[in-house]
Amino acid sequence: MRIVVTNCNTTQEMTEEIVRGARAAAGPGTTVTALTPAWGPESAEGWLDSYLSAAAVLDTLRTYDEPYDAVVMAGFGEHGREGARELVDVPVVDITEAAAHFACLLGRRYGVVTTLERSCGQIEDSLETAGVGRNCAAVVGTGLGVLDLGDESRTEEAFVAAAERARDAGAEVLVLGCAGMTGLQRTVGEKLGLPVVDGVSAAVKLAESLVTLGLTTSRAGSYAKPLPKRRTWGPPPGEAPPPR
Repeated sequence: MRIVVTNCNTTQEMTEEIVRGARAAAGPGTTVTALTPAWGPESAEGWLDSYLSAAAVLDTLRTYDEPYDAVVMAGFGEHGREGARELVDVPVVDITEAAAHFACLLGRRYGVVTTLERSCGQIEDSLETAGVGRNCAAVVGTGLGVLDLGDESRTEEAFVAAAERARDAGAEVLVLGCAGMTGLQRTVGEKLGLPVVDGVSAAVKLAESLVTLGLTTSRAGSYAKPLPKRRTWGPPPGEAPPPR
């Protein structure tokens, strides 16, 4: 089985961290390939970044010509999953909804701990669109930017403080609200005494299950194939984009 994991930003170091977590979760016989968009934001934090990221990820999938069996979209709360489901003919699993579905199996209400507060509303909207918002007790920011997550001790301290707020709001399960937090679940869960779900791992296992069961995206209605028409995706290959 071949799973493609798409980073939502252009930071290669984060792609490498994401793929390490994805490969650790993958079962025997599953290969994981990570894709980093060639353009877009270096970190996705806010609506503008998210829409740019969505277009960049879709463009990356559109131009990737190796065979694969499923896509995992590793941007928490970022846009693009619905477009990807129209675009490709294999299952597409978004880490946001994957983590929430897993959390709903472990407790009545879950809480999401993410990066900056500005991302909280966007994540709430994504959870609502996916149909798993009603079980979310809180989405809490750590105050750290995506590119700050490389400082492990600082990230862990900020995560624990934010997670305590989510627990106080009624969360019985915690969700890592950024792909760059992959790996924290092993240490933070013990400190808080709550299950902690990593979206990358959850999405990989769901993708494997869908492929094993022979299931893929329905083409009846919402995710029908895009209408045939001329679409301009950007400058031709080899041609520089216009100045900003």
